[in-house]
Amino acid sequence: MAVLVGCTVILASCGFGGTTGTAGSGGSILGQVLGNAGTIGNVLTSVLGLDNVTQAQLIGTWRYTGPGCAFTSEKALAEAGGEVVAAQIKEKMLPYYQKLDLTAENTFMTINEDGTYAAKIGGKSLSGKYTFDEKKNQLQLKSLLLNMTCYTKRTSGGVSFLFESKKLLTVLQTIAALSGDQTIQTVGEISKNYDGVRLGFDMKK
Repeated sequence: MAVLVGCTVILASCGFGGTTGTAGSGGSILGQVLGNAGTIGNVLTSVLGLDNVTQAQLIGTWRYTGPGCAFTSEKALAEAGGEVVAAQIKEKMLPYYQKLDLTAENTFMTINEDGTYAAKIGGKSLSGKYTFDEKKNQLQLKSLLLNMTCYTKRTSGGVSFLFESKKLLTVLQTIAALSGDQTIQTVGEISKNYDGVRLGFDMKK
């Protein structure tokens, strides 16, 4: 799904601040969330590298269930305000995903044992080859249109396929160009990349 990104432009409207996780200026998602995130939840569920996925577990077809979010470390999550922040970021992202009309039927990715993948994002087809680094939980997706690094994380319902926010926006813009959709262009661009978080899609088989 990396490629699967059909995902969200949302991020575009999320001006993430700096690596410290402090609230950004003017209506960023983190800024809105931090204003009412007074509790720190279980950091283990939203931190990359704490619940790894093996390559064998990735094989199969994964279908979109909703926005995905994870922090790059326990420190980054704690600085941002805790588990509640990750959940609220997903809530803020959802309306944008809905505008892109992402569903389990039109947004999915099939990862094959032979090193190839085939995906659809919002009904737009993508395919190519992949490599997976189990130690880093990085899925490298290559196609004629895009070369992307996707971060994987096991969830209670499946797997999250996540990207650096600017990379995700690039994918979304590419998908928009293929469909002639100008939605992503009008949302704006991410002014700053929040280094401590990865955004994308939650998926399940």
